[in-house]
Amino acid sequence: MKHSNKNPPLPSDVIASAVVVRGEHYSGFAEQGPGLVQEFNDAQANLARLYDETVERELGDMSDQEYLEMLVLPGTNKRNSRKISKALITKFGNITNVLSATASELLSVQGVNVSIVRILATTKSAAVKMAKSEIINLPIVNNIGKLIGYLNSRISRSSTEQFLVLFLDGKNHLLADETLGSGTVNHTPVYPREVVKRALELHATALILVHNHPSGDPSPSLDDIHMTQKIKQAASALDIFIHDHIIIGKGRWLSFRSANLL
Repeated sequence: MKHSNKNPPLPSDVIASAVVVRGEHYSGFAEQGPGLVQEFNDAQANLARLYDETVERELGDMSDQEYLEMLVLPGTNKRNSRKISKALITKFGNITNVLSATASELLSVQGVNVSIVRILATTKSAAVKMAKSEIINLPIVNNIGKLIGYLNSRISRSSTEQFLVLFLDGKNHLLADETLGSGTVNHTPVYPREVVKRALELHATALILVHNHPSGDPSPSLDDIHMTQKIKQAASALDIFIHDHIIIGKGRWLSFRSANLL
């Protein structure tokens, strides 16, 4: 993507949520009125404290609750940020589960508002994009660890089954990854004809099939095995190779290729 040297003006709501560290306040906020300035400066001061503490120690030493406190603060105030982050950890267990929770689940936690939901959703999206950037220009079949990291960040915590297809070119580089089916907790309708049709549209020469098991157990069902064989037959007729079918669970995954199921 090409970037212009001249950045477009930021929307006021984006500016107002920016973090200013060590009390270096932007004078333009004075135009918004003293009430807003004071509330925003309080948030800045608390964020500055948190970031100063972060600089003094390794990020890895911070607890999930401390990370969440920094994330939610722009959507609330310093008095509530700790209460909300603690409540989120109490309900969901860890930051990964918090970021994977649905909007309705998050809003059920006392103190969580729409702004906080947006912040958490944006954070999750950024994490997925970062993981995807690790594989975008690599031959995927030779970088299985990074691929699993991306897939784990994307669908491991989904409450329903999601069926993804990774479309690859002749060098096994990623052309596209698309959700071609979503369903209930334990079933996703998948149509081999649609998978092959999309592969032809993208001029893909190989595929990696992926779906998640919300139960957390990546063991394949008989339906999983039969569906994989049907897609393989449809793809083979058009010289499209199926590299693998990967099932993502919670903290575990299974490769059909490694399990001799493909």
